[in-house]
Amino acid sequence: MSQHRDQIKAQLLARTRQRSRQGPSNAPGPAAEGGASRVAERFTRFDSHPGYQQIAMMREGARRLGLTDPFFKVHEGTAGATSRIDGCERLNFASYNYLGLSGDARVNRAACDAVASYGTSVSASRVVSGERPIHGELERALAEAYAVEDAVVFVSGHATNVSTLGYLMGPKDLILHDEYIHNSSLVGAQLSGAKRMSFAHNDPEALEVLLTRHRHQFERVLVVIEGLYSMDGDVPDLPRFIDAKNRHQAWLMVDEAHSFGVLGERGLGLREHYDVPPGDVDIWMGTLSKALAGCGGYIAGCRELVETLRYLAPGFLYSVGLPAQVAAPSLAALELMHQEPERVQKLHDISRYFLEQAKALGFDTGSSIGAAVVPVIVGSSPLAARLSHDLFQRGINVQPILHPAVPEKSARLRFFLSCEHTREQIDQTLDALATAMATP
Repeated sequence: MSQHRDQIKAQLLARTRQRSRQGPSNAPGPAAEGGASRVAERFTRFDSHPGYQQIAMMREGARRLGLTDPFFKVHEGTAGATSRIDGCERLNFASYNYLGLSGDARVNRAACDAVASYGTSVSASRVVSGERPIHGELERALAEAYAVEDAVVFVSGHATNVSTLGYLMGPKDLILHDEYIHNSSLVGAQLSGAKRMSFAHNDPEALEVLLTRHRHQFERVLVVIEGLYSMDGDVPDLPRFIDAKNRHQAWLMVDEAHSFGVLGERGLGLREHYDVPPGDVDIWMGTLSKALAGCGGYIAGCRELVETLRYLAPGFLYSVGLPAQVAAPSLAALELMHQEPERVQKLHDISRYFLEQAKALGFDTGSSIGAAVVPVIVGSSPLAARLSHDLFQRGINVQPILHPAVPEKSARLRFFLSCEHTREQIDQTLDALATAMATP
């Protein structure tokens, strides 16, 4: 018996030595000639990357269903209520040109004048030598629109959130965010090293629970919500979020990418929608690429916040300044929004009409309030892709939102409205959608 045990022991020791020579099971492999490790080929090929594999699977699924790729459609001119795609003029519900100011002759003229004055690039970080007069003019106009002390513009909306959250918060801090918050805020939170927790969508009570349970464990706490959620077209109960952050001595940041220029009588965003003092929100964030017809992002708030970001936020400090011909159109668009409030009213009217008519036809529009963004939830990614394809064949461009961007049961068509859409165009679109839905 002892001899048998010795044999087993020797075998186990031999296996242990072998494993030790090979390294851990997830290691690349044994050393090759010259000391380099041999690795499985799948770790050296981009077509084996999980991301590419997912894309390939989606394309194969579309091919089997006889559908064309709904993404990266080429718009051959200005994309507004209509757009030219594949040589044909189509109704367009896939652009953020909410106020119809991208392509407006006066906005175009502002871009041309800026290029003539400052060239096509400011050629440096603003803190070094990239500062131009148009930057300060735009930032002052944004601060005035929010009725706060100052504002700073970044070259990218996504980078605005990444850099702001990534710099302001740290390992001793906590970031609490709506579960539907934009990717840019998630990436910024991850970059910061802060503890991150999500709360149920548009649920101040869920936020309250987290603040009560965790606030005392951290130094700074930041709550991040959006002004208008671009997947669902709904809004948060801002006064209740303000109340929660005040009682727990936290900061509140509102991402107004889709709400500025859309909500409120004059398009001044969520604060006008609820008539709250602008200082009740600590950090206002927005983008220039939607209602303001440009590109980039901004932060508006108190002077100390903006000065900190202007001098120290990596996405501003180490990035080239916003080109003058991008800043100037956004400034012109902001001025026109103030001068022509009827654009905002037309957007409200046509958005409500779309929502009402869609509901009357029995479509599931989720929690949308009918302000620029209205989803039609169909509950299946293949169905959403097929409907988008069918509508495109009928001269209507609307994008499907598929799993994993949303849960499979929430797959949808997402309609972005413009103040330039007409009721006749809405009727035509919804009739075409009803026909496509009824087609096996």
